[in-house]
Amino acid sequence: MTPAAPRIRSHPLPRLARLALPVLLWALFGLPVAVLALYAVAPGWNFPDLVPTAFNTHALDYVTSQAGPIARHMLSSVWYSLCAVAAALAMCLGPARHFARRSFRGKALLEAVFLAPALVPSMTFSMGVHYAFIRLGLADTTTGVVLVLTVFSYPYMLRALIAGYQAYGEEYELAAKNLGAGPLARLLRVELPLLLPAVVAGGSVVFLVAFSEYFLVFLIGGGVVASYTGYLFPFLNSSDRATASLLTLLFLVAPVALFLLTDALLTTLYRRRGLY
Repeated sequence: MTPAAPRIRSHPLPRLARLALPVLLWALFGLPVAVLALYAVAPGWNFPDLVPTAFNTHALDYVTSQAGPIARHMLSSVWYSLCAVAAALAMCLGPARHFARRSFRGKALLEAVFLAPALVPSMTFSMGVHYAFIRLGLADTTTGVVLVLTVFSYPYMLRALIAGYQAYGEEYELAAKNLGAGPLARLLRVELPLLLPAVVAGGSVVFLVAFSEYFLVFLIGGGVVASYTGYLFPFLNSSDRATASLLTLLFLVAPVALFLLTDALLTTLYRRRGLY
């Protein structure tokens, strides 16, 4: 009779590590939000008090009374940020496909040049662009803001699309071409569905960069283009910590809502295709 194999006991450390990671992430991201929420209702909370001793609704009253202008600035920021995502996607599809599918001399250097805007400080980048936009009549316009944000943030989309093209082979496009699909049909029916995770990843970063940018929007928009960062920044420099904290919490609404909506749409799409 064959003896039973000895039971191997699992070490408790990996399980503890798996439990500790979510707790650590919640602490890193949840505690700052909790502090902002307390400051929003307790502007007099100072050291060495561990908990606030006095509360008021000054910030909430202000935000409620200014709901219209706040919503207008928020929607404007969301609009030009989404436009920057769309423009970056259109700009990067061709170069990303070429970098992923072809090998040529100087490829690494050229790719580094394409990714350079992500490394250049926004102030250095914007001064020359502002002068050019004034000459072209694009200063103080939403179009100018979208263009400058696109040029400043497209490297994140480019890097994501290059990785997306490298993740699947060229055989899918060749099969569609052999079946008679034209370039537009191959792009819409083959490439973009396969690139969807890369588009979401790159688009999320581009949106965050565009939505949170203050200096470029203020310089190119000239104060004419409404932006939420432009509305928030004066409060951050003021002594009204309660209103600044509450407006900062509202700043999180658009990105979080967009990510939840994207997750829901992708989950529904993948379930319909039997991939989830």
